[in-house]
Amino acid sequence: MIPYGRQDLNDDDLDAVARVLHGDWLTTGPAVAQFEADLSEHTGGVPAIAVSSGTAALHAAYAAAGVGPGDEVITPPMTFVATQATAALLGARIVFADVRPDTATIDSQAVEAAISPRTRAIVAVDYAGHPADMDALSDLARRHGSVLIEDAAHSIGSTYRDRPVGALADLTTLSFFPTKNITTGEGGAVVAPDPEMLERARLFSRQGLVRDPARMVLADEGPWHQEVHAFGLNYRLPDILAALGSAQLSRLSHFKARRREIKARYDAAFEAVPELQTPHCDPGVDPMWHLYPLQVPADQRRRIFEHLRAEGVLAQVNYIPAYWHPAFDSREYPRGLCPAAEAFYRREISLPMHTRLTLSEQDQVIEALLAALQN
Repeated sequence: MIPYGRQDLNDDDLDAVARVLHGDWLTTGPAVAQFEADLSEHTGGVPAIAVSSGTAALHAAYAAAGVGPGDEVITPPMTFVATQATAALLGARIVFADVRPDTATIDSQAVEAAISPRTRAIVAVDYAGHPADMDALSDLARRHGSVLIEDAAHSIGSTYRDRPVGALADLTTLSFFPTKNITTGEGGAVVAPDPEMLERARLFSRQGLVRDPARMVLADEGPWHQEVHAFGLNYRLPDILAALGSAQLSRLSHFKARRREIKARYDAAFEAVPELQTPHCDPGVDPMWHLYPLQVPADQRRRIFEHLRAEGVLAQVNYIPAYWHPAFDSREYPRGLCPAAEAFYRREISLPMHTRLTLSEQDQVIEALLAALQN
């Protein structure tokens, strides 16, 4: 079986984890601090805090942005539902803006039409590793007093107009799940240039615990004292996983080059097939290709998908439009709300895309896909 995504581990990764296991720290300690410093080298120097998952990163970022009851958060529907769930759990109303039909990233014109006086945050999701139109979105956020959040779960290592992901938004969230561009097993991070915003994210992800004596409300309790000024959650990343992350980051450029090669080879195989549409890339964008989202004929998508699975190709579909999930009230979020996103979903299949994919495996994927079209 050929998975659509998988981790890429080597002996350096294993050694990094073993060193932590032989040391004094297992949970959040020096390896986390090192991983955060290492991350900032890939985000244009913008500081980061490590957390336990990409979902935790989103939750902490929304909290840092001050999202709460009565606020509106604009998001695209082509994303994993955590993008919306973490804002909704803070009391926000989700407002969906449609996507561009070529990249499946949020359409800045749709965002502008959706903005209201209650818009607290605008969320750009870097679908498949391709950053959204961040300059246009930054301008909108600035003019309307909103916070711009980049859900970069797919895109660490990508650049937009020579600027790295992490240096493009007020808050950026990362994910290090095993299928992502680097992995810590489970893990994520929040990146922010504003020290106060980053500190709010840190406190939220560390149960809100304040340990600085200068900030204490209850004075003279003793040297053991710590207190909570605003509730948070335990979203800490263990040192074991952070050590793995630092080792993985040392190979980020290799991972990016390998994913670029795989995409180019798929493109060459499919570009001349009129029924297929290969992933688009904007000028000035250099993606870290997390997915290979091929668009096939909508009326054949399920048959093609099942044929691939029968041939041992574990393709995937990314994603069902988020408001189709039963958690959303269909009266407020009806089918047809975002027609470009729904059309993209009906045609999308994610082919295997990971750095361990061999040439022979990729040939098997290509042959199976072309055979499915001819059947």
